[in-house]
Amino acid sequence: MTRLVSWNVNGIRAAARKGFFEWLSTASPDILCLQETKAWPEQLDPEFLAPADGKGGTYRVFWAQAKRKGYSGVAILSKREPRRVDFLGVDEFDDEGRALVADYGDFSVISAYFPNSQDGGARLDYKLRFCEALLGRADALRRAGKHVVVAGDYNIAHKAIDLANPEANEGNPGYLPEERAWMDRWVGEGFADSLRHFDSSPGRYSWWTYRVPGARERNVGWRLDYHCVDEAFLPACSAAAIHPEVPGSDHCPVSLDLALDL
Repeated sequence: MTRLVSWNVNGIRAAARKGFFEWLSTASPDILCLQETKAWPEQLDPEFLAPADGKGGTYRVFWAQAKRKGYSGVAILSKREPRRVDFLGVDEFDDEGRALVADYGDFSVISAYFPNSQDGGARLDYKLRFCEALLGRADALRRAGKHVVVAGDYNIAHKAIDLANPEANEGNPGYLPEERAWMDRWVGEGFADSLRHFDSSPGRYSWWTYRVPGARERNVGWRLDYHCVDEAFLPACSAAAIHPEVPGSDHCPVSLDLALDL
């Protein structure tokens, strides 16, 4: 079994002060995709660059940092060395550290931090361009004969079941009609939402705003974090879950188990 975990840590250094490394040692996923790392590798202590995996080894760590310090950024931590790791290959997104693509042979894993469309849709066009670029890359990998896992903070609640107050949020970033329409297209193009493959129940959220006191305790949240896979890879998926019990960020980790060895 291979376990993939994705987590928007809202600052890797902040998460470390809140128990990130202790969680990592215990959870010990085979592949960990991080978003919103907000750091350059040269700003980090050695423990960030080769963290212990809790099994006597260390992770290989790959970074895509934004040009602007303290902003955005993704990483992939892997127990096995990927064949190669690439950026998305589009300057306007690579400059913000939006995605990394790791090749594991039969399948590729993309750690992606989708842009926030912001109030009034101020960055909606940028976000939709990113969505199209990512779809193009994922589809190219699939056409090349690879299975694809796109892990990350999509910054989109796809359907009404995916947020606590859908009607009140109709015009808010993350639930705009254009964003939901793109998710419809994404799934329609053959990239399945792994959690919904296993679990159709409501109340499954991965983000709770800090702006509303007690939102997490009352589970007034949104599901923004996903593992989506090409449909042909679904038979290899054995479980998918959300882990709201894990503190350390306004997001919680989400996991995907594959019935194969890394």
